[in-house]
Amino acid sequence: MEKLKILVVDDESRMRKLVKDFLVRKEFDVIEAENGEQAIEIFFANTDIALILLDVMMPKMNGFEVVRLIRQYSKVPILMLTAKSEERDELLGFELGVDEYISKPFSPKILVARVEAILRRSNAAKEEVMSVGGIVMDKAAHLVTIDGNAIELSYKEFELLAYFMENQGIALSREKILNHVWNYDYIGEARTIDTHVKKLRSKLGKKGDFIKTIWGMGYKFEVTNP
Repeated sequence: MEKLKILVVDDESRMRKLVKDFLVRKEFDVIEAENGEQAIEIFFANTDIALILLDVMMPKMNGFEVVRLIRQYSKVPILMLTAKSEERDELLGFELGVDEYISKPFSPKILVARVEAILRRSNAAKEEVMSVGGIVMDKAAHLVTIDGNAIELSYKEFELLAYFMENQGIALSREKILNHVWNYDYIGEARTIDTHVKKLRSKLGKKGDFIKTIWGMGYKFEVTNP
């Protein structure tokens, strides 16, 4: 079974090593970043990060700025590490989309337990059957129905629709879509995505309007009332 990948972001190398050592013992694959800017670069270069452990106070870009940017594109679980428990800071973090906080100093074993709990909740949310706005997707059966009627989708159209439905309401850049659905880096291949989106919209009929174009950026899947 492939190891789950965790991004650990902290400007203190000793803290990163401590956290990494405990996570590796639990069979996690750990990537390190020493500041917010590096964290953003790594996150957008890796499409399979399962969780981010993020320090609040860092040079170049603080943890809140990192969360704010990532939440524009992803629902990846984020656990923030904070040196002091400030209610105001924690409330800001939750408003931005942080999943959980843990205050320094902390027990590494407790940290690992929190990580495992968050990942269990996250994986439980990724159901095999998704239903959004009359579109029902059964991943195991590779079947999509619209208002009870089955439609035929190519493999990539199916993967593209799944990615949209899993990230409902989130603006997705073409780069992010290409990396996730096609599994290769963005090198001016926007036409590939646009062509597949056009075909997918056509096959979805009126539901195709759920796929909104964000000019100059990408797409967003958003259910709207007829």
